[in-house]
Amino acid sequence: MSEIQNLNPACIWKNFYALTQVPRPSGHLEKVQQFLLDFGQKAGVEVFKDPADNIVMRKPASPGMENKKGVILQAHMDMVPQKTPESTHNFETDPIQPWIDGEWVKAKGTTLGADNGLGVAAIMAIMEDKSLKHGPVEALITADEETGMFGANALPAGELNGDILMNLDSEHWGKFVIGSAGGINITATLDYQEVDTDPEDAAVKVTVKGLRGGHSGLEIHEGRGNANKLLVRLVREAIEECEARLACWQGGNMRNAIPFKAEAVLTLPKENVAALKELAADWLEDFTDEFKGIESGIEVICEDVETPKKEIPVEIQDNLINVIYGCHDGVVRMIPSYPNVVETSSNLAIINIGEGKSMIKILARSSREDMKDYIVKTLESCFNMAGMKVETAGSYGGWDPNPDSEILHLLLKEYKDLFGEDGIIQVDHAGLECSIILGKYPHLDVVSFGPTMKSPHTTTERALIATVEPFWTLLKKALEDIPEK
Repeated sequence: MSEIQNLNPACIWKNFYALTQVPRPSGHLEKVQQFLLDFGQKAGVEVFKDPADNIVMRKPASPGMENKKGVILQAHMDMVPQKTPESTHNFETDPIQPWIDGEWVKAKGTTLGADNGLGVAAIMAIMEDKSLKHGPVEALITADEETGMFGANALPAGELNGDILMNLDSEHWGKFVIGSAGGINITATLDYQEVDTDPEDAAVKVTVKGLRGGHSGLEIHEGRGNANKLLVRLVREAIEECEARLACWQGGNMRNAIPFKAEAVLTLPKENVAALKELAADWLEDFTDEFKGIESGIEVICEDVETPKKEIPVEIQDNLINVIYGCHDGVVRMIPSYPNVVETSSNLAIINIGEGKSMIKILARSSREDMKDYIVKTLESCFNMAGMKVETAGSYGGWDPNPDSEILHLLLKEYKDLFGEDGIIQVDHAGLECSIILGKYPHLDVVSFGPTMKSPHTTTERALIATVEPFWTLLKKALEDIPEK
């Protein structure tokens, strides 16, 4: 694992390795916050935790560069906790196990946390390096970005002093992001009174798994399978053809991750169990053909389980199945002026049904406020027809592109000078904290860039080694050449 510390540039990889050894899943950040506070003190820079649980560091300008515009380097400290079915990893206590696989750094059985650990590691490298030339530099390392951008949303006004914000949370080297989508969390709930199960019935747990999952912003347009949407098709037919009843359902675990696994326990007459298993085999064949070229490891598994004493009433069951079936998932439309970029989407992320309670969680995104409102009302209408209570939270606006950005054009020029090719200007569908920070500090000149990562929010997350060194070279050069005030 520690071999990644020998990669170049060592200043980033050693810091990233140190981060992998500190548990930092969203919602459990006490250890990484203390780690960063201790690091800042050791590096000899000003460091503190603000009222929003963000970590802020400040490094004074190099001698003679005091008149440079101030730069804020921004990344988030938390990571998405996903693991393979066979993994026993505890994200709250266990270190990540990174390893080198050819040209990539990966993790054993879990997400890697390069999103956004590599950005944090680069900030750490800037803060501790006494040889660099730069104007005033601040670091803003935000809390709980992955679950609702809570650190950015609660960022105090007047805390930051800089003129330029460089967000280091982009995943495609050579692309410079100048805009991103807004988003909103949608939660639908319904309580119900369970009914007794027929004691003569059998029970089967049906699981759909082996899907790729993925980032619900960056990869929502790729047509990957959503385990909840696949499972509902099988369950509905099992109810219609096998006299099945729904006892419980669990699918997905993160709003911003496309769910790769979902399972439901069905009760049914013993004589229909064989028919259910045949039905599952047929659906597996259909799913495999339907997602050919996109998904390669789909599994549909039926397991005989102990018959639960309670199940969902028929009317509630049918309403829930209908709402899962009818709920929009995936792309709503692309941006007309950027036809290769998703404008509006929704991710049917989490379903928990059982013991008298049902909850469905969705993350909807759009770069237009009116279309964000449209998808919210679309989903509300669907859930309301099932009698569900709908609540929204964590809304944040999109980041409007500024093609005349001074820092953007500086980076593009230096990218061309250093590497002999043109950088690409990009607008992302993934939500970035830039829009929220801009809402509090509207004077900032903002751009986002970073080394290449693939499949964030999944257990196949990986960082492309060859892109980290040029990223570091460009970051240092840009800091040296920041214009004066």
